[in-house]
Parts: sequence; structure tokens; C-alpha cells
Amino acid sequence: MNIVRKIGWAALIPGLSLLISCVDGRNQPAADESYWTAAMGVARWLDASAIRTADGLEWPADPTDAKSVQANLYSGTPGVILFYIEAAAAAEARGRENESADYLEKAKDGALALLTGISNLEDAGLYTGLAGIGYVFQETYKATGDARFRKGFEDVLSRVRTLAKRAGPGIEWSPVTDIINGAAGTGLFLLYAAAETKDPAWRDLATQAGERLLDLGKPKNGGLDWAMDPSSPRSMPNFAHGTAGVAYFFSRLFETTKKKEFLDAALGGARYLLSIAETEGDTCLIYHHEPDGTDLYYLGWCHGPVGTANLFHHLAKVSGDPGWSSWVEKEARTLMSSGIPDKETPGFWNNAGLCCGLAGVADFFLRLSALSENTEYLEFGRSVMRALRAKAVEEKDGLKWVQAEHRTRPDFLVAQTGLMQGAAGIGLAFLRWDAREHGRPMRILLPDSAF
Repeated sequence: MNIVRKIGWAALIPGLSLLISCVDGRNQPAADESYWTAAMGVARWLDASAIRTADGLEWPADPTDAKSVQANLYSGTPGVILFYIEAAAAAEARGRENESADYLEKAKDGALALLTGISNLEDAGLYTGLAGIGYVFQETYKATGDARFRKGFEDVLSRVRTLAKRAGPGIEWSPVTDIINGAAGTGLFLLYAAAETKDPAWRDLATQAGERLLDLGKPKNGGLDWAMDPSSPRSMPNFAHGTAGVAYFFSRLFETTKKKEFLDAALGGARYLLSIAETEGDTCLIYHHEPDGTDLYYLGWCHGPVGTANLFHHLAKVSGDPGWSSWVEKEARTLMSSGIPDKETPGFWNNAGLCCGLAGVADFFLRLSALSENTEYLEFGRSVMRALRAKAVEEKDGLKWVQAEHRTRPDFLVAQTGLMQGAAGIGLAFLRWDAREHGRPMRILLPDSAF
């Protein structure tokens, strides 16, 4: 099937030339300070949106609704904390010690507000519950040296272990399998914890989660498929809620444990995804859901190439077959031939965030540009960043993005503060591009990132 005809995409965007500096620094272009300036605009808006409580700082997801405060990585206070940690590193690299200290203080105040609610949480999810909070505690500890956050991290791990339930040959926290809320995302946090603590007990717990997920995989089209929830009538195969995310967790498990059954599961998931992908020409695109969404194609992290490329990239690293990298390139070409950022498609709407929109696409191309000599990736990423900056609403308090989080609710427009759908994640994208401009390593790398 002709993908271009199917969803009306524009012709392939031609690559633009990029002057590459010499190793000794001659001909080095001046760093683009617009990324830093935009990130500081985000910081001012987040500063103005904070709510001071007896425990610390909180950020409502929607600053016009004080009751929208949430303690999850996806849209709540934890994501804002990560932005401030990255901003502190960027300010310190510039010799702006006072600003760096101020951003770290805000990160600490936000993390302090999270400490009080750990024992009441029942959700172990990466983007919805304890796993995401635990990750933020550890990153705050590493940035500040404050032992309270290391203890918070350890308390979260203890809580995650307590909430695990025997299921089949392994464990689970709920019937959900996915990256956002389920065993794959929580398992990735446990692998992160094993690396941070040097304690194999957390790798072993992640392994037990993998054993349960092995039991839930369904043979399909010569590969393996995982539903978000075995009882769900809808199958969403991409990264956030489906096979791509679960298979990626297996690839990471294999890297850590060297157990062949986990690599076999990852490869099985990848084979299933390719069996349903549109791969005409130089593209790779997997539909949003079945049975009634096989004509809908998203382009972002949650249900599109940005997220699913994590699996192919990591398989190229661990499987012994570098050919999987070609599918990452096809995912990139799919995005570059889609017509974005200048046009919208049914699966790429008025959204600027890391999850579904411009920031996620730009972040993907930033990472690809660091791995490849293909300068088209860098220039396309820059074009997306220009579009992202152009969508910002400037106020006296800084920069915000008014957007539609949900494709099916295009008229419900909100400026959010959080990581995956708001200013914190968008600001993080600007800081990452700023880090590239200045040769500074990125400080924040989420547990689910393969790049």
C-alpha cells in the first residue's frame, strides 16, 4: 500500500548541508543560544506556576486548576523536578552558580513534597506511580547529595517489592504489561535501580517480571504479541502500551542477564511488529491499534516511530545483528517524509509534547544525529525545534505551550507543566539541544530510553 497516498504526506524533505567543525575546533560555528533562552523562559513559567505547601513545592498539571497536582512522572511534579535538575547542570556549565543553585533548590523542594506520600501509593508504574517517583528521587540525590532522597529511592524500591504479586511463573503488580503503567516500565526502573545500587536483587525482581511477561506473549504472524492488558479488546502494538515496549524491556533484560529466552522474546516482538508494519520504500510505520484503528498512524513516542525505534536500536546493540539499525533509519525517514513539522496528520496534531508531539520528534533526531554522520537528521531536528519555539505562547512569566493533549479532543486546549505533555518536557528538549551546542553531556536519561 502506498503510505504517502494513504495519509496524504508531503514529499521527502531534502537534507540540508551542515558545516562540520574540525577536530581541533577550527571553523566551529557559534553555539545557538536560542535553546538556552527558550529553556529559561520555561523555567520562569514553571517558577510562577509552583504552589508552596508545608512539605515543599508542587506543580499542578494545569496551573489554572490547583486541584490538578499529581505525583506521577507523566504529567505531575516529578517531571518538573527533572527539568530543574537539567537546568541546574546547564547553568553550572555556564558558570552561573547562583542560577544553578536556585534550580537545584526548586528540585529539592519538589522532591521533598513527594516524600510524604510514598507509603500510600499502590501503583508501581513508571509513568503513573512509584517507579517514576523512585527514579526522580535517585536523580535528585545524585544532583544534590541530599541523603533524604537516597532514602526515598530505597523506600520506593521496598514498596515496589512489597506490592509485587506472584503470577504464573513470575510476578506482576497488575494485569497491565506496558511501559506507561505496567510490568515493562516497572521492570526498566528495577534495572536502573540494579545499576545504581549494584544490588542484583533488583535485577532478579525485574527478571521475575520478565518471566511473567514471557507467559503472556501470544504467538502471532511468526512472532510474539503482547496486549496492554490480557482482558483488553484493543491491541496497541507500539511503544507506550504494546508489543514494542514489552519487547524492548526483554532486550534490556537480555543485556543484563544474558538469558537467551529474553532475547528470543524481544526478537519475536520485533518480528511481529514488522509483520504488521507499512514498509513500502524507505519507511516503517505501525498502526495505532486493532481491530478498528489499522488506518490510523501516530508519529510520536507513544504510538509511533519515535518510541518504537528504541526496540530496533537496542536490538542492533545486543542481538549480534546490526541490521536492526536499518529499521531505525526507516523510522527516521518515515518522519522526514511525513510533512511535519509544517503540516498536521491524523496522528500528529496540535501537540508540542514529548509524548505525542514536536518535542518528542526533535529529541529523537537529536539522539540520532549523535550516532550518525547523516547531517539530514540534525537539520530536520533543528527544523522541528524551530516549529516548537514558534508554537510557544510568550507571557510576562515566561513560555508555555497551549495544546491539545488528546487527538480526539482537538478543542480542549490546555497549557500543562509536566514532562510528557507539558512545559517541563519541552524545556528538557531545549536543554538537550543546548547541551549538544555546547558539548555538554545530557544529565537526565529516562529509564526507558535506548539512546
